Amino acid sequence: MAEQQGREPECPVCWNPFNNTFHTPKVLDCCHSFCVECLAHLSLVTPARRRLLCPLCRQPTVLASGQPVTDLPTDTAVLTLLRLEPHHVILEGHQLCLKDQPKSRYFLRQPRVYTLDLRPEPGGQTGLPQDVGPSPRSLPIPVPSHYSLRECFRNPQFRIFAYLMAVILSVTLLLIFSVFWTKQFLWSVG
Repeated sequence: MAEQQGREPECPVCWNPFNNTFHTPKVLDCCHSFCVECLAHLSLVTPARRRLLCPLCRQPTVLASGQPVTDLPTDTAVLTLLRLEPHHVILEGHQLCLKDQPKSRYFLRQPRVYTLDLRPEPGGQTGLPQDVGPSPRSLPIPVPSHYSLRECFRNPQFRIFAYLMAVILSVTLLLIFSVFWTKQFLWSVG
């Protein structure tokens, strides 16, 4: 529905836009998509942990024994629309965890680990409706997909930076060679 209105696709439960972190779209057996955070909350409060009811049509989705909701299929069509690569989010107890391992050919970098606590907030009452707007506590920044060099050159800021670096390198080399040849000329005359 959100795609038809020209807006970013969003979770129909929390209304947060889908991304490739804690709001990764997961597909239930009824083909409805919800963010992994909402499904994790739902799985933690559902009495029958192996069976999720769709919040829209109430059709059950049966999970295999020990299968967390994070193992449900990802809605790759939504991620493709958003130009994001899927990341593996896991559910450990009452926390969603995302391990972002930067890919680099030349440097070894420590992976960043993001967690989202799913326990009820202190002072919050269970069973009562909460604010339906996007929650500010759970808005992680989407992890961008890795771009090829061709895609980088399409970015005007990157092109300006590359041209400036080429000009600076050229001027530096010109100065070095001119000083070298000037010294050679003066020493050979004298």
